[in-house]
Amino acid sequence: MPLSSKNWFFVLLLTVITGNPLVSFSQTPIPPIPMEFMFGQDRMDYQLVMKRNFTPQSKFSVLAIAVFSENYGKERQVGDAVVIPLQVNYALGNSGLSLAAGAEANSVAGFSNFLGLAHSKATKKLLAITVLSYQLKESQDLKLFGLYEYKPPLSENWSLYTRLQFTYNQGLRSSVNNRSFIYLRAGLKKGPFGFGLGANLDAYGASKIPRENYGLFTRWEF
Repeated sequence: MPLSSKNWFFVLLLTVITGNPLVSFSQTPIPPIPMEFMFGQDRMDYQLVMKRNFTPQSKFSVLAIAVFSENYGKERQVGDAVVIPLQVNYALGNSGLSLAAGAEANSVAGFSNFLGLAHSKATKKLLAITVLSYQLKESQDLKLFGLYEYKPPLSENWSLYTRLQFTYNQGLRSSVNNRSFIYLRAGLKKGPFGFGLGANLDAYGASKIPRENYGLFTRWEF
């Protein structure tokens, strides 16, 4: 299904940032860039995640995430959404804790800058990223983001793939929910390829308008 021009703009923005050869990041080993599509009963959901250190010894790193959803039915507006945070981290020692600063392009809430704290841990079996940020705009949003993957091996070539991902965005001035979601994945992984079952549970606005999407996902780690 063709994407709207608004969504294509945000996807192109992240593609330029993450794929531009003039933007050089170095890390050993180089972490993969996972790209995922989920096809559900109501819409298609897409996500891309990139995390890189500026140099192998640098305390600075960048985290970029693109998440968008596109309804199959043109008459349905709630549920179409794009969120692209671009975040620079400064590591505080070797604890995995970092100071964070960046900007977020949001097709619903617009553009905003933010400051916060981030924690990350990555092993062969586990990936855990948590970010608490304060958005520097009139609504004074406080946002909690988490992404947690567990990938234990099942055999020499196959492993289990599970993921819990969530966001809760609270407007401090208005004291209401702006956007929240929980994404769940369970499937299998062989090398860079993964597939399985997915559930996306979204809530929009102060009245927490629900938008649920259940389906099949496929992903590839570049």
